[in-house]
Amino acid sequence: MGTHTQGKPARKANRKPRNPRARKPLRRRRLIDYPRHGRRGLRRWLPSWRQGLGSLTLVLTALTCLFALVYASVDIPDENAAAQREANVYYWADGTQMVSTGEVNRQNVRLSEIPDAVENAVIAAENDTFYSDSGVSPKGLARAAVNMVRGQETQGGSTITQQYVKNTYLSQDQTVTRKVKEFVIALKVDRKKSKREILQGYLNTSWFGRGAYGIEAAAHAYYGIPARQLNPSQGAALAALLKGAEQYDPSVSRANHRRAEARWEWILDRQVKSGLMKADVRAEFTTFPEPHKESRTTSLGGQTGYLVDVANKYVKQHTGLTDKDLARGGYKIHTTFEKDKVRRLKGAVERAIDSGIDPKKRAADKGVQVGAASVRPADGAIVALYGGADATKHFTNNADTSGVPVGSAFKPFVLASALEHGIRTSAGRGTRWQPASAGSFYDDGGLLRESAAPSVGSGSGSDSGTDGPDSTHPTLRQALSKGGNATYVRLGKDIGLERVRRTAIASGLLEGSMARLEETFPVGTSTPSAIRMAGAYGTFVNRGLRHDPYSVTKVVKDDVTVGGLARPGARRALDPDVADEVADAMRGVGASSVDRPVVAGRTGDQDRLRSAWFTATTEELSTAVTMFRTSPDEPQLLPMSGVGGASSRHGNVFPVRIWRDYVKGDPQSDGSR
Repeated sequence: MGTHTQGKPARKANRKPRNPRARKPLRRRRLIDYPRHGRRGLRRWLPSWRQGLGSLTLVLTALTCLFALVYASVDIPDENAAAQREANVYYWADGTQMVSTGEVNRQNVRLSEIPDAVENAVIAAENDTFYSDSGVSPKGLARAAVNMVRGQETQGGSTITQQYVKNTYLSQDQTVTRKVKEFVIALKVDRKKSKREILQGYLNTSWFGRGAYGIEAAAHAYYGIPARQLNPSQGAALAALLKGAEQYDPSVSRANHRRAEARWEWILDRQVKSGLMKADVRAEFTTFPEPHKESRTTSLGGQTGYLVDVANKYVKQHTGLTDKDLARGGYKIHTTFEKDKVRRLKGAVERAIDSGIDPKKRAADKGVQVGAASVRPADGAIVALYGGADATKHFTNNADTSGVPVGSAFKPFVLASALEHGIRTSAGRGTRWQPASAGSFYDDGGLLRESAAPSVGSGSGSDSGTDGPDSTHPTLRQALSKGGNATYVRLGKDIGLERVRRTAIASGLLEGSMARLEETFPVGTSTPSAIRMAGAYGTFVNRGLRHDPYSVTKVVKDDVTVGGLARPGARRALDPDVADEVADAMRGVGASSVDRPVVAGRTGDQDRLRSAWFTATTEELSTAVTMFRTSPDEPQLLPMSGVGGASSRHGNVFPVRIWRDYVKGDPQSDGSR
């Protein structure tokens, strides 16, 4: 038997001896060696430079991809609704702004209409690298993100381009999402639009306080002038408001004034530092340009609403624009209204009311209303009107309403028709036409005769023994003023009421305001407006040429003039000799206290109508004033009996008093209280 070692497997005896110099097997490397293998303590947790560089590269790559994705997915949107809205702006006859209307008080202007000094002030205040930057501020975006994390507002140092994007394309929400969109859109806008286009858009959409969006509205709100008239000092003061009008409107508080003045100085100095203003020019501005305490011209109160109402009505009638079109805004409407005359007329009405109408003392004085209008006979321009105490409280425009009987003020149209056509008389079995003149009078037999002296007052009859002219047989001239209603009722019948009606319409009264053709038609049952009465009376001093009243000379939108507003041309309404004779017959009626030649018509004591009128004209100005009474509970006009007391003769004295005060040009007639 061979030898054998017990207790050990035989195969182990065949193993090769292990090489003591052989390498141990490699440990598998981790994809991310963190915490770092083979390091102890703090070094185990500190990344290597390779790890730091790789992480930074990864983050930058991810951000780049994310930004590329966002940039590709965010397009320049359409302008938001607020950016599209503008105000309609109405201008006085002298070109100064009367009022702006609409939800947004903004009037867009071209950059060429804004002084360079104003542009430079805004750039210096908001973004002095505007012309060289890419339109964005990465620091501003980062600041917004940090503020969001802290729970603060996301406002940051946005560029002018970013602010323009926010105003024009986005909301005012203070969120990071909106801020990112603003950043991306600003980059695209900066590539698509020129810097000048962006600056123009920014200046037209920025908020300046006092209800004003845009530099044009701000210039009117703070200084009462258009933007083109701003000087460098005023421009710097307005630029200060862009930081926050609530804190920088100097009229709000002393603290606001200190902030506004300090920022104004800083903006002027910064312009010098940025090379946008010369030092010697800066040295000229040492006094803060105080704005008006409050110059918001968006109120339709007082007379303004009535003026706008008349202008809008005229625009719609002659251009085809609708209420919907006007509601969109953006129209610049130039009117014929003269500021000084509107104020004078308002003051004259208020003084007459204050001095003679007392609703607390007399029940008959309750509900008294006044309407008045002045028209230039030479062309028909409406230069002034009084529509009521306040357009925001009394909504009916008394100057333009067709509901007040005109009374004896209608008689001149009857006289004109008689002179133009003659009258119809019976001769035996036939009918013949007989010419008439202002000196004609009716005798006891009802025949129209001529007086030897047309201007004779009450007195003897003619040599033939025929009655008149006298107090009971007045000439047509005399019957225009005191009494004479019976004379004109008969005259109208002899002319033919339809002919009288045609003469009145030809002279300028509207067909829709004519009353029924019944017996009292010649003594004023028709209800023309004060505007139309003033315009029609102008026909008499205009030698029979009629100019329809107009209130708007030009309408402009986006620098394009809206068509259809050519000045109304003159039309022949009356024969020149007829017009001259009517004017001469009326001259001095009820207006002898005014030292200028006038023709006039008024309601008299014989009128039983519920109104009092006075209409008078010179070659320069034709004015109609009416007074009447209303009640919310009564659809009909209330009686004028007792208005103003017994001495007022049914209120007749007040229209004359208003007219006299107005045409005298009393320096106190500006309506100031």
